Amino acid sequence: MVSHSRRRFLAAGLGALFISGCKGPVISEPRLFNPCITTLPDSLQNHELMLSCWEGIDPELVWDCHAHLVGVGDSDSGIELSERMLSPLHPIQYVQRLFYLNAGCVHDAEGSVDRSYVARLHNLVSGMPFGFKMMLFAFDRTHDSNGQPRSDLTPFHVPNDYARNVALAAPYWFEWVCSVHPYREDAIEVLEEASRQGARAVKWLPPAMGIDPASAQCDAFYDALVRLDMPLITHVGEERAVVGAGRPIWGNPLRLRRALDRGVRVVMAHCASTGEDVDLDQGPEGRRVSSFSLFRRLMGEKPYEQLLSGDISAITQRNRSDEVLRELLEQDEWHSRLLFGSDYPLPGVLPLTSPLLLARQGVLEMSSVAFMTELRRHNPVLFDLALKRHLSSNGKRFATSIFETRSFFDKSARI
Repeated sequence: MVSHSRRRFLAAGLGALFISGCKGPVISEPRLFNPCITTLPDSLQNHELMLSCWEGIDPELVWDCHAHLVGVGDSDSGIELSERMLSPLHPIQYVQRLFYLNAGCVHDAEGSVDRSYVARLHNLVSGMPFGFKMMLFAFDRTHDSNGQPRSDLTPFHVPNDYARNVALAAPYWFEWVCSVHPYREDAIEVLEEASRQGARAVKWLPPAMGIDPASAQCDAFYDALVRLDMPLITHVGEERAVVGAGRPIWGNPLRLRRALDRGVRVVMAHCASTGEDVDLDQGPEGRRVSSFSLFRRLMGEKPYEQLLSGDISAITQRNRSDEVLRELLEQDEWHSRLLFGSDYPLPGVLPLTSPLLLARQGVLEMSSVAFMTELRRHNPVLFDLALKRHLSSNGKRFATSIFETRSFFDKSARI
């Protein structure tokens, strides 16, 4: 007999395909939902593709720099969700929430979602070679231009204290990334406290959080980031996973020139691999171009060579252009400035990434599809890493340095 929660997921399935902007074959296997298998079998653990995945890289240097904490606030976590994500009257956000819960293997954990999500993270990282870590994101509330929190516009809230506590409870597996809205009256104080407590970076999602990165209101915050030597991991390009303040123009990569010009180390999430933005270098009425082309422009500007990086989270998703993926693979002069991130739990949303489609696009060996498909059923984080390790275009692969991200965030690991 099919459970109520399973029927709810099945009813949502078709809608998820539209939400993700999917193209091509739907998935590499006849299922929509993550089966959430725990133990990795020997057939996968000892597979030649698994062994080659770790060749040439030191697991102690591999930090997944883009991982989300998900929950519903059914513990003392302090996590909050917007009513839009909880109501079928807002079907896109409602369905997204269901898929995120399934991706994190907590869709049947009624009453213990928060704890079950963390337990699943423990399970996933325990299956990695010793030294591998995930950097877990907090997520601040949306604030208005006066620095006041706007719960009505906040899609979800993951407190810094919660992210810190989850990481400190298992320091051999996790690091944490704080999230501080720069318009807050206490922004600098909160940032400094997070730094003292071990936060490795700051996470922003400007369109949803109500942050204009080009605003003078950010200047003092930028200066504090430089003083504390904390990088800013910020979303650029189109945002489909989260709806909040609804200001897509604030995801324009060019709006981060202000941060870069003040000396902030900026990590542009997903390398702006989806969406279009106004070419602000041509003025506010400039033509719309791909967000990735603006990322490319900034990466080519010499003053930013030591400041601007991109993370490769989400770049294999089906709503991204294979041309962008090919360029990232082939632009090996960028590789020293790219950072591995999984965007967990999204690798566990099966419709979002299709190894079969990647193989048909010629960036993955067709013989790898079955292995990748089976690996994802057990460990979506390891799947994401293995997949990116085995991608190629015109004989070019991602450099091993992309996966050894620790030195970027950990001062003690820098040479």
